[in-house]
Amino acid sequence: MHVRYSPLPQQFADVDEVFDELRALVASGDFTLGKVVDEFEHIFAKAAGTKYAIGVGSGTDSLKLALKAIGIGPGNEVLTNANTFFATAGAINEVGATPTFVDCDDTFCMDVNLLEDAITPRTKALMPVHLAGNVSNMPRIMEIANKHSLPVVEDGCQSLLGELNGTKVGSWGIATGFSMHPLKIINVWGDAGIVVTNDAEMDRKLRLLRNHGLRNRDEMEIFGYNSRLDSFQAVVGKWMLQQIHDLVDKRIEAAKYYDEGFRDMPGVRIPPIADGVKHVYLLYILFAENRDALLEHCLKNDIEAKIHYPIPLYQQEALKPLGIPPGTFPVTDGHSRDCITIPVDQHLSREEQDFVIDTVRDFYKGPGA
Repeated sequence: MHVRYSPLPQQFADVDEVFDELRALVASGDFTLGKVVDEFEHIFAKAAGTKYAIGVGSGTDSLKLALKAIGIGPGNEVLTNANTFFATAGAINEVGATPTFVDCDDTFCMDVNLLEDAITPRTKALMPVHLAGNVSNMPRIMEIANKHSLPVVEDGCQSLLGELNGTKVGSWGIATGFSMHPLKIINVWGDAGIVVTNDAEMDRKLRLLRNHGLRNRDEMEIFGYNSRLDSFQAVVGKWMLQQIHDLVDKRIEAAKYYDEGFRDMPGVRIPPIADGVKHVYLLYILFAENRDALLEHCLKNDIEAKIHYPIPLYQQEALKPLGIPPGTFPVTDGHSRDCITIPVDQHLSREEQDFVIDTVRDFYKGPGA
């Protein structure tokens, strides 16, 4: 049996409705910041539980523009997760600031017990990452941020509709960036992103920044960027948003099924989830003994397992100039060594999940352990 990682062929198997709207878009010529972008932003804001949503060119841009809007730039440091995707640090670097890191705990989110000690006079913002679909301890992060008068920009790219005690990702910080890359929960046909906020002035600044700083067609208020959400992608995004709650519910159901299968299995451990968290499972990750051999075993059995992430971000070549010694973030190092990502999505069948569970069980029973 083949268990694929990406659900895109199934997800977009029947898209006649999308093409009908795209044909209408082509006939209208409304290609740039058009009516459909405005419609999509309103629908997204409602789904995210925020007042405003601003469509931009990518998930990375959603973080970069939010940082730019709060005045982050050269000479500043932004504290973020030691374990995260490249784009988090990349967005900080793009505005001229320096990414600095806080180790994670086994939820894959920032260890809030380490946060306050990492703040220095150069720290000008916090960017907690809701990794894998989990949710950071935002009440504690906001408490620390308020104590030190630091703005918070959430990286919600992997956790759309994630919640903590009924409060959705995107509701704590001054702004939150989301990605609509094809492997995210709401995905389009290429790169796209969106920023949400409840602050009217933040909304105004972000709309300027994404469109060259233009107040209108003829007046440029500030220097900005070319980072508009394409009308084409907004059409796809609208279609996807119609399915968002059912899609997330099915991911959660699939993860619970895995939990039952793996809970008492020797060799693997299910990551903890804090009380009150609604984990939306962009990724399903296990801690695994002899992880590399297990990965090879899965791939040989045609299961497209992956590792998130095999090289800790702070040890990547691009970040070597920061001079962070190996071993500085031991939990992150352990995650890069011990974690394996198992395919999970709304289209995965129970037969496929049983095959994955049985394949992992067979590995730990056999000579590869």
